[in-house]
Amino acid sequence: MRRYLGATGVGALLRQMVGTALPRTDFGVPRMVLVLLALLISGGRRLRHLRYLDGDPMVLRLCGLTRLPTPRTVGRWLRALRARHLPRLHALNAAVVARAIRHTGARRLTIDVDGSVVSTGQQVQWAQRGFNPHHRKVPSYYPITAYEARSGQVLRVQNRPGNVHDGKGALRFLRDLFAQLAATLGEGYLREFRMDGAFFRRDVLTLLDRHGAEYAIKVPFYPWSGLKSRVQQTRGWTRVTATVSCAEHLLEVAQWARQLRVVVYRTRVHHKTAKNFQLDLFDPDDGHYEYAAVATNKTLGGAALWAFMCGRGTHEQVYGELKSGFAFACVPTMRYAANSAWQILSVLAFNLVRGFQLATTAERRPATRKRRTVFRFETIHTLRYLCFGRAGVLLHPDGYATLDVGPAPAIVDRFRRLDRLLKAA
Repeated sequence: MRRYLGATGVGALLRQMVGTALPRTDFGVPRMVLVLLALLISGGRRLRHLRYLDGDPMVLRLCGLTRLPTPRTVGRWLRALRARHLPRLHALNAAVVARAIRHTGARRLTIDVDGSVVSTGQQVQWAQRGFNPHHRKVPSYYPITAYEARSGQVLRVQNRPGNVHDGKGALRFLRDLFAQLAATLGEGYLREFRMDGAFFRRDVLTLLDRHGAEYAIKVPFYPWSGLKSRVQQTRGWTRVTATVSCAEHLLEVAQWARQLRVVVYRTRVHHKTAKNFQLDLFDPDDGHYEYAAVATNKTLGGAALWAFMCGRGTHEQVYGELKSGFAFACVPTMRYAANSAWQILSVLAFNLVRGFQLATTAERRPATRKRRTVFRFETIHTLRYLCFGRAGVLLHPDGYATLDVGPAPAIVDRFRRLDRLLKAA
């Protein structure tokens, strides 16, 4: 990882963007950021886990230190962060993401936007009771992220209190995202968005149209939308899969004074389920169905649009890897700005690991209608087992530092391959 950071210029980028912009520390700001990144990449979930990395020669070498700061020192530095410091961390992550996207060569950006719950303690700053389906009484944060599905990079993350509505609180986030893309990637990229029903809002649609972005957004069956009556009047359905069929409508939304192309999907199920209540369209002659609708300005047909929307599941997998592998769901301090910085660093660590794979072992794979990643990535758990967490001995034959990883042929071959690929990066 140290060679990757040096070969790709990420180390210099770190010094340039946060060297003097964040609170000062005796260890130096870039090295303190590297300490936290090393903690997250190695699997640490709490600041106190730094004690188990102290004295590790590979971690010290990565951070450029002779000894690691104590957990208390790192905690004090995190608590010194304020909201005005976060844009520099956002800019650092944006620069890393832009390099990875250029590496893939893709000119189409498929962006998934969604929020996720992070449960907190009772005294954590700005934590509120809100949408928390598994722990209804527990205060939480509700961070929102934008994930670029083709490159496998998380474009941006914004922490929010737990009582924020996913769509209502997303407008500023989307504006910042468009500004980030324009500043780091420029023009010439086709941008397409996939979102759930919380983002079916007039202001969100207006913003996407203003920036010339394509979109596919789930449509809730609100009574005022008139969608239910249109579905009830539908007589012809087009086959999508063995259990899914679709019908297309032009929906007039009088409250918004606009016309939307909406594709309604129905999935045949074997028995009546909880989701059937949304339409109450049960007809004993034709079976039980669950209904969903998608508003879009794309020209895709019903089957292609279904596959396109199914690709949103990858974003949920990324959330799972962030929370289980990069401590995204952990809350290290009581301060809102410090916890927000922790989330940004968690996303940055995730993106750096993906970038490391792009430069080394990631294999290109065929494109699909789901807009999956251009390259096949391994999870951080697999990488820790294969290389990051391997036991080794740092020897100095002839005065040169050499890592001995043992006699296992598979491990030796992998490290030799990584060495060869990093030299060519």
